[in-house]
Amino acid sequence: MRMWIFFVIMVWIITAAGAGNGEEKERMSQKVSLPSETNGWKWDRKEAEYNSKTLFKYMDGAAELYLAYGFENLTVRRLEKSNQPPITLELYEMASSEDAYGVFSYEHQDETAGIGQGSEFGGGLLRFWKDKYFVSVYAEGEGADVESGILNVGRAVANSIPATGPEPKLVGFIPGTDLGLVDKSVRYLKSHILLNQRFFVAQQNILNLNRKTEAVLAQYLQGKQKTQLLLIRYPNLKEAGDAYQIFMKAYLPDARGKDRSRIEDRKWTSARQRNEFVLIVFGASTEADAEALLKATEERLPGKR
Repeated sequence: MRMWIFFVIMVWIITAAGAGNGEEKERMSQKVSLPSETNGWKWDRKEAEYNSKTLFKYMDGAAELYLAYGFENLTVRRLEKSNQPPITLELYEMASSEDAYGVFSYEHQDETAGIGQGSEFGGGLLRFWKDKYFVSVYAEGEGADVESGILNVGRAVANSIPATGPEPKLVGFIPGTDLGLVDKSVRYLKSHILLNQRFFVAQQNILNLNRKTEAVLAQYLQGKQKTQLLLIRYPNLKEAGDAYQIFMKAYLPDARGKDRSRIEDRKWTSARQRNEFVLIVFGASTEADAEALLKATEERLPGKR
């Protein structure tokens, strides 16, 4: 009898696990059902798809941005309405919601549109992210009807994405507006090339940034001086330590054993390693300003609360 009960329990466990895995695979394989018609704008029934090998055919010169954030697939549709310019819809599927957030944050500058988990709308371009998707909607013309059409298409796409995803936890570790955080200045980065395009550090990858690391660059206003905070998380303590040492030798060779130094522009740069994190402040007016921003960031790191 006991053996029979044991057998039944084992069959139930295996069956349940198999069903759970099947449900998970089905959920992961589900594609977003894009709208074919929204407020008079109709899909022209043509659809183009691009993967990591063909993305350059669609956007020569800009594909590196998406590839750096784990790009997986792009779906492009065109919607038309009588006597109006066509609307182009681009749905980018990224490796994770953190990557989708990263693409959005990289060029974030316009006012929010209240669509998805984060959005902006300006100059006839709607950008937003939700779950692991980044979406761009724009038209080849202007006008109130066109702008309304762009927003309506965006809302329909956002509603067709059933889930939401987490923002990068690293973003939550930087100080906020109480220390002068500049609005819309937070960039989530996975590449030293992208870092250099937002704030030039060095031609070489002296911070060893790659897909396994993650970084947040944010701008702060300290008095009248704009200061940059760079927070990087490495996979482990050794990689953080190695990157920190390389940075200090290459960027602050005159620090003489300290973690800070004035550089050629007479502004202060200060760097510090804390466990798997490396924290750097660029362009502070005073040594005290650099220390205040570093210390405030340290206090927010895991294990410091």
